[in-house]
Amino acid sequence: MTEAMAARRSRITPERQAELHEAVLDLLRDVGYEALTMDAVAARTKSSKATLYRQWGSKPELVAKALRCTQPVSLREIDTGSLRGDFALMVEHSDDAQMAKDTALMRGLAHAVHESPELHKALRDLLVDPEINGLQAMLRRAVDRGEIRPDCPALDFVPHMLIGAFIALPLIEDRSVDRAFLGDFIDAVVFPALGV
Repeated sequence: MTEAMAARRSRITPERQAELHEAVLDLLRDVGYEALTMDAVAARTKSSKATLYRQWGSKPELVAKALRCTQPVSLREIDTGSLRGDFALMVEHSDDAQMAKDTALMRGLAHAVHESPELHKALRDLLVDPEINGLQAMLRRAVDRGEIRPDCPALDFVPHMLIGAFIALPLIEDRSVDRAFLGDFIDAVVFPALGV
């Protein structure tokens, strides 16, 4: 990206960017991904489509970045010195109301992801992969500290376990993941699988 492009993209203040992201998420909840348009976002936020495209490039990128902004803390930022401490901090920073909203949004996006390769790529690049990379770094540090055996077969499946919990709980119990469930799930499933 050239300096001129970076300067143009940075004209929006963090407060305005948060406002735009929240409007996108509200529209997603109201109409779903397929019916969400840049025109609707522009109208809701009293901004121009040109500004939206200049700042985010595409609808999939805008949606992925809006979802990313709801994350309370990146897993890359967590390093307490122990795996139990890292997971405890992750749970502590989780917000029950936000997790419920995110679960509903992700459920609504599930079909769209299969229909739109662009949305799938944007979600992977901007939301999923950075968190998986942060989780894997957390687990590597635990291996380096001797908390987890390096040959532990569950190491590669921790992201699957966590993502699976967010998908399965609403299907099985018709409720969203909250901090209490997440903490219990980690204690009962993730730690035993890792031998912690």
